Amino acid sequence: MAAKVAVFDAYGTLFDVASAARRAASEPGREAFAACWETLSANWRERQLQYSWLRAITGAHTDFWTVTQEALDWALEASKLEDDDLRQRLLSLYWELAAFDEVPAMLAQLKQDGLSTAILSNGAPDMLAGAVYSAGIELYLDAAISVEDVGVFKPDAKVYQMVCDRFDCTPEEVFFVSSNGWDAAGASGFGFQTLWVNRAGLPRERLPWEPRWEHYDLRSVTELVKEM
Repeated sequence: MAAKVAVFDAYGTLFDVASAARRAASEPGREAFAACWETLSANWRERQLQYSWLRAITGAHTDFWTVTQEALDWALEASKLEDDDLRQRLLSLYWELAAFDEVPAMLAQLKQDGLSTAILSNGAPDMLAGAVYSAGIELYLDAAISVEDVGVFKPDAKVYQMVCDRFDCTPEEVFFVSSNGWDAAGASGFGFQTLWVNRAGLPRERLPWEPRWEHYDLRSVTELVKEM
């Protein structure tokens, strides 16, 4: 079945979540942070995801910005960095995450080929708007769909259903892309045709569902979508 819409996870898929810590570490006067920024960034992301899962399964939903701050506070304490200025700087930079290099051209080609394009993300609407604007890709997206509309984080099926409702399509008409193995698996279980962008070369998740495709970056998207 031909694809009707190409849908992308945001954080880690279109936007480099490590870019906030990387930028802060390069600034003058942050030598202590520069020595541990990679560990802190990894801890920040790990806790951000774990907190979203725990809130989803317990029904204790809050917006993703709150989760992002709570995860950063844990990561800062784990690195023994009690620095409010650094905390505020990292949070500020999170609204200006860099897009991966291949993103603008890839999205532009999809639009040229006549596909609808969208983001489907845990991010709150204002977070997504900030990231999209900062990356300069707003002209290439038809929608930025946030879980806030259903009040639960991925991989709840209600999140994936929003795409079908927004674009009046079946799950089989959706080409879905995520850098998160668990998200790609969940979307496959829902019925999307799924690409896992495995930038880190990780093993596949041991879950009942698997992505249809697996690649190291987004450069293959415009060709893969034609295989549907």
